[in-house]
Amino acid sequence: MIASGHTQAYRELKAALAEVIPHERLIDDPLRTLAYGTDASFYRMIPQLVVRVESEAELIRVLGECHARALPGTFRAAGTSLSGQAVTDSVLILLSRAWRGHEILDNGEAIWLQPGVIGARANQLLAPFKRKIGPDPASINSCMIGGIAANNASGMCCGTAQNSYRTLRDIRVILADGTVLDTADAASREAFRHSHGELLVGLERLSRETLANTALADKIRHKYRLKNTTGYALNSLVDFTDGIEILKHLMIGSEGTLGFISAITYDTVPDEPLKAAALAFFPDMATTCRATIALKKTSVAAVELMDRAALRSVQNKSGMPEVLKTLPEGAAALLIDVRGDDEAVLESREAEVHAALEGIKTLEPLGFTREQATYELYWKIRKGLFPAVGAVRETGTTVVIEDVAFPIERLDQGVLALTEVFHRHGYQDAILFGHALEGNLHFVFPQGFEKLGEVERYQALMGEVAQLVGVEYGGSLKAEHGTGRNMAPYVELEWGADAYALMWRIKGLFDPDNLLNPEVILSRNPTLHLENLKPLPAADPLVDKCIECGFCEPVCPSKDLTLTPRQRIVIRRELARLEALGEQASEEDKARIERLWKDYRYQGDETCAADGLCATQCPVNINTGDLIRSLRRERNVGKAGVARLVGHHFSGTTRFGRGALNVAAFGQALLGDQGMVKVSRALRKLSGERLPQWLPSMPRAASIKVLNRPIGSGDRVRDKVVYMPSCATRVFGANRDDQESRSVMELTLALLDKAGFEVIIPAMPGHLCCGMAFQSKGQFIEADHKARELNRELLAASQNGRYPVLCDTSPCTLRMQETLDARLTLMEPVAFAHDHLLPRLEITPLTEPIAIHVTCSSTRMGLTDKFVALARACATNVVVPAEISCCGFAGDKGFATPELSASALQGLAHQVEGCVAGYSNSRTCEIGLSLQGGIPYRSIFSLVDRVSQPKETASREEAVPGV
Repeated sequence: MIASGHTQAYRELKAALAEVIPHERLIDDPLRTLAYGTDASFYRMIPQLVVRVESEAELIRVLGECHARALPGTFRAAGTSLSGQAVTDSVLILLSRAWRGHEILDNGEAIWLQPGVIGARANQLLAPFKRKIGPDPASINSCMIGGIAANNASGMCCGTAQNSYRTLRDIRVILADGTVLDTADAASREAFRHSHGELLVGLERLSRETLANTALADKIRHKYRLKNTTGYALNSLVDFTDGIEILKHLMIGSEGTLGFISAITYDTVPDEPLKAAALAFFPDMATTCRATIALKKTSVAAVELMDRAALRSVQNKSGMPEVLKTLPEGAAALLIDVRGDDEAVLESREAEVHAALEGIKTLEPLGFTREQATYELYWKIRKGLFPAVGAVRETGTTVVIEDVAFPIERLDQGVLALTEVFHRHGYQDAILFGHALEGNLHFVFPQGFEKLGEVERYQALMGEVAQLVGVEYGGSLKAEHGTGRNMAPYVELEWGADAYALMWRIKGLFDPDNLLNPEVILSRNPTLHLENLKPLPAADPLVDKCIECGFCEPVCPSKDLTLTPRQRIVIRRELARLEALGEQASEEDKARIERLWKDYRYQGDETCAADGLCATQCPVNINTGDLIRSLRRERNVGKAGVARLVGHHFSGTTRFGRGALNVAAFGQALLGDQGMVKVSRALRKLSGERLPQWLPSMPRAASIKVLNRPIGSGDRVRDKVVYMPSCATRVFGANRDDQESRSVMELTLALLDKAGFEVIIPAMPGHLCCGMAFQSKGQFIEADHKARELNRELLAASQNGRYPVLCDTSPCTLRMQETLDARLTLMEPVAFAHDHLLPRLEITPLTEPIAIHVTCSSTRMGLTDKFVALARACATNVVVPAEISCCGFAGDKGFATPELSASALQGLAHQVEGCVAGYSNSRTCEIGLSLQGGIPYRSIFSLVDRVSQPKETASREEAVPGV
C-alpha cells in the first residue's frame, strides 16, 4: 500500500502534470478514482491519481514526473483484465479515445493499431479483406489491443499459433525512462542500439545463457508448447538471439511491467467465411478427452469442452436443446467448429472430423449444422457458461475464473485430478469448460471473501491447484488470462528457481527502479493474491448480479465524459457498503457518503442516457439505466404531482412545446445562431440549469393538423394500419434549413398512402403518450398511467389487435412493446418499411452517399441488420459510422445535458463527411445527430419516400400480419 507520507508527492505530481495536461484529465476525487480504478478482477485498489493521456508526449512526461518522485505507475486500456494486472493504489494511466489510430497494410496482410482500438473493431476493419487479427479472446467486443498484446490474450480459435507473440510483426514501445523504440523504423532501431546498447547486450547475454542451459531451454520450449501467460515470455530468449527481437517479443504478455505498448503491427490471418459446427456429446470425460486428442490432428477451427455441470448451468435457458436435460451424470460435450473458403474445403474438413471420431462413442449421432441460427445457438451455449455462474451466485460473492493448461496427452488425467481438488475443498458449484485442443481449461466458481474461513479455503485451493498443474503435470497456471496479482506468488513454483531468477533479471534490465506496475507478474509477497480483495455488497437487486467485467463500456454514450455502467454500479456498491455501517460509521465515512452522493448526481445520474444498450452486452443482462431511473424516482418523489398534472393535460403540454419552438425560431431570426446560443446559455445559467439549452439544429414546430385528413379511403381495397405518431414527432417538425421540409407525420402518411394503406388515427392523438418521457425521469406511476391510456385507445383503434399499429419513433415502439397488450402488433419505422413498404413500392436507389444511425432501441430490438439492409435497398453508398452507438440525446437530455450527446457523437462529423444526409428513426436523436454530424438527419421514411414510386397493384401476400 502507498504510505501516507506520499500524499505531498502526489500533490506535487499533479501540479507538475497540470503544466501540460488539462485539469479535467487529472483526476483525484474520491468518486472517480474508485470508479476508474476498478477492473474485472476480484481485487480493489484505489489510485491516488488517475491521468487520462492523449499522446506519447504526455505519457513520457507522466513517466518522467513519476520517476522523479519514485511513484509507481500502471497502464490501463479497457480494464477487462481478470487477474488484477490493471489496478493500483498509486498512479493509474488511462488511455483516452485519442489512442484509436489504425492503418491497413499490404492489402490486409497486416494491420497497424494503437492500443485503444477495440479488438472487434480491428476485425471490422479487416473484414473487407477476409482477414482478422489472430487473437480472439471472448472479451474481444470490449477489450483493447493494448490489453490483448500486454496479456498475450488468445481465445477460442487462436491457439498458440495465432496469438500476439506469434503474429507480431512490429511494435512501438515507450520504456520506463521515456525512450521510444519503433521496431518498424530502421532509424529508430539504430538510435536505440546507440542509446540503449547496454539493455540490448544484456538481453542477448540472457539468451546465450539460456540456450547454454539445455535443461532450462528445453523446459521453456515445453512450456510454450502449451498456452502460457505465467511470467515473462521466456520463449523470446530461445526463439531469438538479436536484442531488438528479444525486446519486441518480451513486451508481449508483460502486463505493463516492462514498458508501454504505443502501437503494434500484426500479421493478420485468414477469416474463412463459411462456418459449420457440431455439438458432440460423450458418456464421460475420459472419452471426451480422447476425442479431443483425436481432433488435434484435423483442420478444425475450434474445439470447446464443456463438462456436465457446465451444460447443466445453461440447460434451462431459452432456446437450449432439450437433449441437455437428459444427459447422464459424468457426460461432457465438445463444440466442434470447422471453417473454409468454399464448400469443398468445408465438406472435406467435416469429413476429417467424422473420420477422426470413428470408433469413439457418442451419446447422439454427430452432425454438423451450417444453419446460422443453430450455429449461433451452439456458441451461445459455450459463451453462456461464465455468466451462468455469475447470474446464480449468492449476493456478495464474486466469480472466480481460473485458467490452466495441461499437456494435451494428459488432459483426461488432469481434468479428473483438478475436479477432485475442487470438490475436496468444497467447490461443488465449479463448472469446467475450455479450449480443449490446447489443453486449456477454465474453472469458474462463486467465491465469497467476507465469511470467516473463506479466504483460507481459497488459499488452500490455490496452493493445491498450483502444485497439481504447475509441478505434477508440467502445465501452466495461467494459460491466457495473464499472471497479474492472482498468480504472481506461484510463478516460481511453476517455473523453478532458475527461470524465476531469469525473470527478475529481465525486470531489472527494463525497470531497475521497479516503478512500472510493481507486484504484477513478479512479487516477493507470498500472500499478494489474498490482499486487497474487492467487496461486492448488496446495493440493489437490479444490479447485484454485476461481475464488473466491463463488457458494457464500449456502447455507453457517457464513457468518455463521466462514468460507464460498470462504474455507476461500483459507486452505488460503495455507497451501500458505507451506508450499511449505520451508527458505526465514522465522521469520515459520513463525509465520504455525502461527497459521493453529491458527485454521483452529475457523474452517475444526469449524464446517464438510460438507453439500455449496456444490457445488450452484459453477460448477466443488467440494464444499468433501470438503476438510474430507480434513483431518479427516489429523488423526484416530490414532483409526482407535477408529473400527474403534465400527464393529465398532455395535449396542452405538447402545444406548449410547439409554441416554445415558434418563440425560439423568432429569437433565432432576430439574434442569429450565435446570439441565440449565448442568450440561451445565459438564461439556462440564471435558471440553475432548469431551462433547456437552445441548439442550432433546433427544428421547426410540427403541425398536428395533418392528422385530420383521411389517408387511403376511397374505392380501392386497402389494408388497414393504425398510425400512432409519437409525442416527439407531434412537437418537432423538420430541420429549419433542410431541403426536406415535411414533418415525420407528413412523411409517414404520404408513404402509407403510396403503399396502398388505409390509415386509422387513434382517438385523442394529441393527448397520447407511451409514458417513456415520465419513465426516464423516474415518474413510474404517471408512466404506467399513460401506457394504460394508450393501450386502451390502440386496442379500440385496431379492433383489439386486428390491425397492426405503426409508431413513427423507435424508442417509443420499444417502450410500447414492453408495456402494452400482447394482442397488439406493434411496429416501428425500420421493420415496417423493410417488411411491408419495400415489397409494395418501386425503388430507384440513390447514388449519392448517405449515412444512417441505428438507434439504441433498434439495436435492442435486434433490427441492426434490417436497418442496414433497408438503407442499402434505397441507396448504393451507405455509411454506417463505426463506434457510434447511442447518440446520447436520450429524449430531452440533449437539451438538458448537451455535453453528453457531444461526447457520444465525437468523431461523427469526420465519418459522415461527404454524405448528403443522414437517416434514423427517432426525431430527437436526429436533432443531436444533425448538430454533431454537420449534415441534416431525417426520418428513414424520408429516404424511402424519396426513392420510391407506388406499384400498380399490391399483392395480398404482402399484407401486414394481422390484417
